[in-house]
Amino acid sequence: MQTYLVGGAVRDELLGLDVKDRDWVVVGATPKEMLDRGFKQVGADFPVFLHPETREEYALARTERKHGHGYHGFSVYSAPDVTLEEDLIRRDLTINAMARDEQGELVDPFHGQRDLVNRKLRHVSEAFTEDPLRILRTARFAARFQPMGFEVCEETMALMRAMVADGEVDHLVPERVWQEIQRALHEREPGTFFEVLRDCKALDVLAPELVPESPFSAALAALRCIHRQQGSTEERLAALMSPLPEDACNARTKALKAPNDCQNLARLTVVFIPAMKSLASNQLTGESLLALLDAADLWRRPERFSALIRVLPCSLPETDRTAVTLLERAASAASGVSPKTLMEHGFKGKALGEAIHAERLKRINRALSQTPS
Repeated sequence: MQTYLVGGAVRDELLGLDVKDRDWVVVGATPKEMLDRGFKQVGADFPVFLHPETREEYALARTERKHGHGYHGFSVYSAPDVTLEEDLIRRDLTINAMARDEQGELVDPFHGQRDLVNRKLRHVSEAFTEDPLRILRTARFAARFQPMGFEVCEETMALMRAMVADGEVDHLVPERVWQEIQRALHEREPGTFFEVLRDCKALDVLAPELVPESPFSAALAALRCIHRQQGSTEERLAALMSPLPEDACNARTKALKAPNDCQNLARLTVVFIPAMKSLASNQLTGESLLALLDAADLWRRPERFSALIRVLPCSLPETDRTAVTLLERAASAASGVSPKTLMEHGFKGKALGEAIHAERLKRINRALSQTPS
């Protein structure tokens, strides 16, 4: 029985990055032997075990055979006769297919270290084509390592284009696509993720509304802006979707199975963008702005409105960004209306609602009449 440190831990160590998670492959062992050593089995599809002390994952070396579409279509074989090289050849990229043995020696049968030096993301073998999720993973690694000069090599890009043309991306489960997108939105250069997907034509399948140059450029500019501000997942998705019409935005975020908070902020952003253009040119009435604030549910969801205020400057042309200051001032003024105070003055029922509306409108009009500082 031999144990090897594999994958990202080896890659990141060679790149001089902090190693956060360590994964191990065990060659020459059976599940019974692992259990006898105190490991706890957690894998359902193939034998994966938790170390009794470190709780790190130890997987028995395995091979896989494709028998259907998508990432579900695999049968797994794991036995003591599976070699380390047979396990590594099934991995996605050469930089993720390196290992260190128990003496610390590098095992690199597919020249991952060379690709690290040359800053290339390269598939290990033709097995890459059997899992369409690897297209998204490759794009995500490109987004992570682009600041270090990495790029997808042309052979791998050609392979990904062929996979898209063969319809493999059509079989991806939306929940898994969203998981990859969510992670990619927080990578070091998230725009690169979508550039790679567009270059290999996967974006035509996953978010065709973003493919044309005008919305694509605007989406990436907005995303990179909110990334510099360390925005939340909700804010990043809203920025990405901001160039789309409302109907297209709503349909795409729903199709991607994005969480409700993400869908709602994206919807609010695309609703407010044309309003901000009108506000910037003094063509938005106080009544219309109050209706927007009501629709945004500012009074019960002020934290979501604060997120909107962070996204809008990234999603608007520079000429319209001054409107965000007016919006924030108007919202703050209107939020200061106290229903409790009005009730103490005798308002109740329908009259209370009308009094709250009138006071909010008065304060909004006063805020709009002020020159932005």
